[in-house]
Amino acid sequence: MEKVLRIESSNSFKSVVALALCVGAIHFNLVFILFTLFFLPLSKSLLVFALMILFVVIPVNKNSLLGQKLSRFICKHVCSYFPITLHLEDAEAFHPNQSYVFGYEPHSIFPFGIFALHDNVGFMPISKIRFLVSSMSFYIPFLRQVWTWLGFTSVEKKILISLLESGQSCIIVPGGIRETLFMEHDSENVFLKERRGFVRIAIEMGHPLVPIFCFGQTNTYKWWKVSTKLVHNLTRFIKINPIIFWGILGSHIPFKNPLYVVVGRPIHVKKNPKPTTEQVTKVHSEFVEALRDLFQKHKAKAGCTNLELKIV
Repeated sequence: MEKVLRIESSNSFKSVVALALCVGAIHFNLVFILFTLFFLPLSKSLLVFALMILFVVIPVNKNSLLGQKLSRFICKHVCSYFPITLHLEDAEAFHPNQSYVFGYEPHSIFPFGIFALHDNVGFMPISKIRFLVSSMSFYIPFLRQVWTWLGFTSVEKKILISLLESGQSCIIVPGGIRETLFMEHDSENVFLKERRGFVRIAIEMGHPLVPIFCFGQTNTYKWWKVSTKLVHNLTRFIKINPIIFWGILGSHIPFKNPLYVVVGRPIHVKKNPKPTTEQVTKVHSEFVEALRDLFQKHKAKAGCTNLELKIV
């Protein structure tokens, strides 16, 4: 049974604050560092940098009362900012006692559509969903704290396996940061041909794969990039893409472009602790085709009739 859910626009000020908390830490740190270098004496500058390092290493209690309140605030007001519509192709196909591996595309500058899938929003027919993001994000002061409270965790194989074993579902962006290197203004380019690790883990553990596509996300920022071999290698090494992007008035606040997130039907796989390359390739092809079908079927509803999808 199909199900379409939408959060209506609400308080704009609260939405901007929520977005600033969610994605503003990188810009804040940059401004903070520049201010420290140019306007503070050396002794105080060293103290500031020491405090920033402290914020990188001190433990974060993801279940703190402050963290939970902040997480709910961010999820609610980020969804209402764009706003975000969530379309479930078959809400009854999901079972509360089953863990799923969700493959979310595209990455874009930032995958804002994932907030519609958060437990705090309550749209998904299952709970205990975790988001796996770049490990470099947890070395950035303030961003580390906020994203931990949001339930984000590092996209590492051992963490993915551990979460699935504990009964939690996981959302990953297979294309990851490298996918932004293939971004184009007139099409959606998904870096998926080489990304098979998440498929192998799903087969090894016997968890269904679920394709998700978010329309409109690539237009939430203006951006400019340089695609060279050096940049590709740098992105692979540091896990951060040196892309220049900007939102409203040149800030990190994205443009209010409606997002349409479509969740496909689960692709059930037979558990196989040691799948062959051919078996992984077969299921990977099924996932790619399911994602492609999802895109073609729903792009008109999302207002993207002339948009093309390229799998790279």
